[in-house]
Amino acid sequence: MDLRARWPGPEPVGADLLRRYAEPHRRYHTLDHLAAVLDGVDALAAEADDVEAVRLAAWFHDAVYDPARGDNEERSAVLAEQALAGTGLPVAEVARLVRLTTTHDPQEGDRNGAVLSDADLAILAAGPERYAAYAAAVREEYAAVPDEAFRAGRADVLRSLLGLPALFRTPAGHERWEAAARHNLRTELMLLERASGGAAPP
Repeated sequence: MDLRARWPGPEPVGADLLRRYAEPHRRYHTLDHLAAVLDGVDALAAEADDVEAVRLAAWFHDAVYDPARGDNEERSAVLAEQALAGTGLPVAEVARLVRLTTTHDPQEGDRNGAVLSDADLAILAAGPERYAAYAAAVREEYAAVPDEAFRAGRADVLRSLLGLPALFRTPAGHERWEAAARHNLRTELMLLERASGGAAPP
């Protein structure tokens, strides 16, 4: 996959980002994921106030990814601040948007944040086969975590997402993806509960 033509900044920075997304330990947070998020941003472009800033943030949002750490978004934001310094690009907004992907919970009126968050979460609304492949790839990235601990942690993530008032904050994203995403999340959570021998969620 050649994403170089879609990079809107200095060539050396883009080349470094492409190398990062191709790191061998990644299974889901890969070049394919980057391309999918960029596609999502393009689909929701009319919803953003500054779609170019959102596209830049999409490139950086998983630039640093270590499944053993909990500060990947912060480290990715710092990388954006360092890599884009002096370029004339909207560094502060890009870094803010990258940090927002920690929670996927933009404030009301944050149109840029809503677009990036929706694009990043669009995989949750995928068809059954693609969603299953996504869930399996996430498990592979956490291969070092024992099954029981992974199931518990993953279930917490799913419950947190389901607890949001809305997964998708743009009107277009909500209409297109909300129902399917909630169905997928509930189904995965039910399967995790069954595998753990617990009660199925309501």
